[in-house]
Amino acid sequence: MEAMMERCAGLDVHQKTVVACVLYGPLDKRPKKSIESFSTSTKGLLELNDWLVSFGVTDVVMESTGVYWKPVWNILENQFRLVLANAKHVKNVPGRKTDIKDAEWLAKLLRSGLIEGSFVPPEDIRDLRDLTRYRKKLVNNRTAEQNRIHKILQDANIKLTSVLSDIFGKSGRKILEAIINGEKIEEKSLREMVHKRVKSSLTDIAESINGRIRRHHRDMLRYHWEHMIYLEETLERLEKQIDQCLEPYRKEVDLLDTIPGVNKDAAAVFVAEMGVDMSVFKTEKRLASWVGVSPGNNESAGKKKNSKTTKGNKALKTMAIECVLGTSRQNNRITAHRKRIAKRQGRKKANMASAHLLITINRRTLSGIRTRLFETAS
Repeated sequence: MEAMMERCAGLDVHQKTVVACVLYGPLDKRPKKSIESFSTSTKGLLELNDWLVSFGVTDVVMESTGVYWKPVWNILENQFRLVLANAKHVKNVPGRKTDIKDAEWLAKLLRSGLIEGSFVPPEDIRDLRDLTRYRKKLVNNRTAEQNRIHKILQDANIKLTSVLSDIFGKSGRKILEAIINGEKIEEKSLREMVHKRVKSSLTDIAESINGRIRRHHRDMLRYHWEHMIYLEETLERLEKQIDQCLEPYRKEVDLLDTIPGVNKDAAAVFVAEMGVDMSVFKTEKRLASWVGVSPGNNESAGKKKNSKTTKGNKALKTMAIECVLGTSRQNNRITAHRKRIAKRQGRKKANMASAHLLITINRRTLSGIRTRLFETAS
């Protein structure tokens, strides 16, 4: 392998230790090698940083091993050019495998320029990504608690869902709180709880809540209700923090919000997952492949076989498909594309193909705004 870097290092990262291998020397000669092991504590990683500096290392490569690479990256990113390698792409030949050999193999590949680094966004984008992903988890947890409340109501033969379209609206919440507190709900008090716009009559609502509710039901409803309220309060605080993190990218978010099917929350996810600098993804096809909306390729002996889509960024793929489904009742380019593909290949493939189109539009949109902002600044 032809050498391209004079001083580089490979790191084999584990939960407790990091094995580092430094290769240094002239490009036309066999490199010298130095190997050391360090602790993954802050003190150990700072010692690793100083050790690499003492050799004049300029480039460092490590594998994306779970979350263990993150603290190493955070400490070394200001001092060296870091490369995060996909473990699948740098797998060594079968044989005797040790941590030292893994670190040396990574260093050799990096020295020869044979590793293409994975995308790692800047620190502020990484923080935003954590917040948006956690918001998704909280929304799912809130929905799960609401489904459990539905289940308890049915078990108690309270048919509130039959007369109210949303039992977690203003009217439904007041009635649920009264049921949980064990209050006797009469027609007079029910008139104060139910909003004027509710279509069902007070008689129907009164009959629907006349069930066989026991103390056990009230206790279970209270547990689910209190947890749901806590999740909603946490979500409200989280939304404010996400808005603060998005302040430097307000123009990008507003522009993404103009794309059909994309709202403010979806725009925040797009910025958090793929950043705003589209020069990282050289082509639209590379971005689509990274997201996981590109069709698979399985060809042998000139015959193309069925293949699944590529694995990619789950959060971004899910949001792209949600945005596509949000345009189902609209009349725009994405909807027309989805309907055209669905006629020939079915809904699932149409959704994935339309998500590919949406990701392409996002990249073009962000590339356009970055160019305009640069021209304005200069």
